[in-house]
Amino acid sequence: MGKTYVFVNQKGGVGKTTSAINIGAYLADAGKSVLLVDFDSQANLTSGVGADGAKPGSYQLLSGAATLEEAVQQTSVRGLFVVPASIDLSGAAVELVEQKDRDFYLKRALEPASGRYDYVLIDCPPSLGVLTLNGLIAADAVLIPLQCEYYALEGLSLLLQTVKRIQKNLNPELDVGGIFFTMYDQRTRLAQDVVRQVSSYFKDRVFKTIIPRNVRLSEAPSHGVPISQYDALCVGARSYKSLAAEVLDRGR
Repeated sequence: MGKTYVFVNQKGGVGKTTSAINIGAYLADAGKSVLLVDFDSQANLTSGVGADGAKPGSYQLLSGAATLEEAVQQTSVRGLFVVPASIDLSGAAVELVEQKDRDFYLKRALEPASGRYDYVLIDCPPSLGVLTLNGLIAADAVLIPLQCEYYALEGLSLLLQTVKRIQKNLNPELDVGGIFFTMYDQRTRLAQDVVRQVSSYFKDRVFKTIIPRNVRLSEAPSHGVPISQYDALCVGARSYKSLAAEVLDRGR
């Protein structure tokens, strides 16, 4: 059976999409079959792996206009596949609100992926709306990227409360797969304090690898490839390779 992770943070710009792409790419490099699911109407993951957002994707998958097989595209990384997104997905949030079982659409749509992929990685929008709830219900575990700043701590508390509600009412099997730090600048005391506080409180739930600020990580999406294909030797690439190895170990 494969493992499904959902990347969630209601705050935008924390490296969520970058993390989904690069962790997925390094898991694929390790010989795993990985499916990325772009579940954000901004479609940054789609462009970040060079996929075609004009073809059937997550919106068509939800609406029943396409099967999972029809929505999947191969990326430039062997073993890494993607279900793209487009602006059409923004309409799904409105349409789903009126449906009685609106929170389970993605779970049902991804059922054919069970046994076909070793890992399914879902990239959700920066909110705790109906699309993110669908992602949390479809997943086995949630991965939380945390930017090293003060407001990130407040957002983390709200997110974990949401996860607890999902566990209690909708997906009792959902686990907190781990918290990891992004955009870390070791020169600032605030970043060091955030890492220390979160690590002290959440202990084993925090990944050891910390993702630093790195220009090459920001450049790679504009070329439509993961950092492993853009600059495999930069510090950002080495960090994500290490983080993917931790994800692999925890998933065993």
